[in-house]
Amino acid sequence: MLAGGEGKRLMPLTADRAKPAVTFGGTYRLVDFVLSNLVNGDILRICVLTQYKSHSLDRHITTTWRMSSLLGNYVTPVPAQQRLGPRWYLGSADAILQSLNLIYDERPEYVAVFGADHVYRMDPRQMLAQHIESGAGVTVAGIRVPRSESSAFGVITPGSDGRTVERFLEKPADPPGLADDPECVFASMGNYLFTTKALIEALQRDAEDENSVHDMGGSILPQLTERGEAHLYDFSSNHVPGETSRDQGYWRDVGTLDAYYDAHMDLIAERPAFNLYNRQWPVYTHSGQLSPARFNAGGMASESIISAGCLIRGQVTRSVLSPGVVVDPGAVVQGSVLHDNVHVGRGAVVRGAVLDKNVEVPPGATIGVNPERDAALYTVSKGGVIALGKGQRVP
Repeated sequence: MLAGGEGKRLMPLTADRAKPAVTFGGTYRLVDFVLSNLVNGDILRICVLTQYKSHSLDRHITTTWRMSSLLGNYVTPVPAQQRLGPRWYLGSADAILQSLNLIYDERPEYVAVFGADHVYRMDPRQMLAQHIESGAGVTVAGIRVPRSESSAFGVITPGSDGRTVERFLEKPADPPGLADDPECVFASMGNYLFTTKALIEALQRDAEDENSVHDMGGSILPQLTERGEAHLYDFSSNHVPGETSRDQGYWRDVGTLDAYYDAHMDLIAERPAFNLYNRQWPVYTHSGQLSPARFNAGGMASESIISAGCLIRGQVTRSVLSPGVVVDPGAVVQGSVLHDNVHVGRGAVVRGAVLDKNVEVPPGATIGVNPERDAALYTVSKGGVIALGKGQRVP
């Protein structure tokens, strides 16, 4: 699992932690969604390659994701080890190249390489079955997105058989649309299944290329595509137990504040676009030993997710609250995402905001009421989402 990116576009939430360690959905970390998919799909030996600001992520993995050592299963963080010299990872492909000892030790027939920071449900066994049947060197999971959004993704052009990858373009400005839908393209989800021999050979060829960016999407996939060894897996064909017609095929790259905020709003609808309550394909995490959420002094919440340990004495609507949040009497929280231990003081107003853990909103303070003042004090996204970093002071 690749978890070494800086996550600059998600600042200030990534100012003090790696992107996969960012809280999502109240009690989860982003990494929990991908790990849950792998574990539910019986992929039980997982190395998480880390690099930047990894302490929070390392701690979460080691305290939460404990597998059966009796059966030889594990989820383990692996920091940059500088095995090929005194340097950090040059890219995602170089990260795997520098970690090939992990593959040599296990000697698997196939290797799954998944990103660590997307929100979705997927059964990887179905993708693996297609990969084995095809005999491809690599199978890449793709999802249809509007062609106008292609510059944010690796774009896959499938062949006439719908599976062979004819071209792989990394973040193109104006790629061709699909034959059956010219306004859509197949975007790479950042999930790959390799035959081990093909992966090792591709990484070694890439390491010898001085002009390479040493990236999985920018280097390895184009290389294997040119060799005719890359196949596409259509994510829309993947089904997991307990899915609903509404959340089947749901996948979100929450790499920006606007995408992160919108994905939270997907959780709280009456018929949520992504259902956290699917017990047949659970998302695992550890949220600590906390008392149940409590409402008193006229406190109320509607169309919201309220985690354990919260004390609500004001009004909360269309919001997601992590454990330990306190909303004092007269305070109003609307359309917001509050991380662990945020305290909203008496009579304060918070609207359209994402507040990282331990933020204290003083009595009578406002966030999301005066746009000019908010822009001067806080980070404001293109879509108008106001974001405060961990422990940031509110005047």
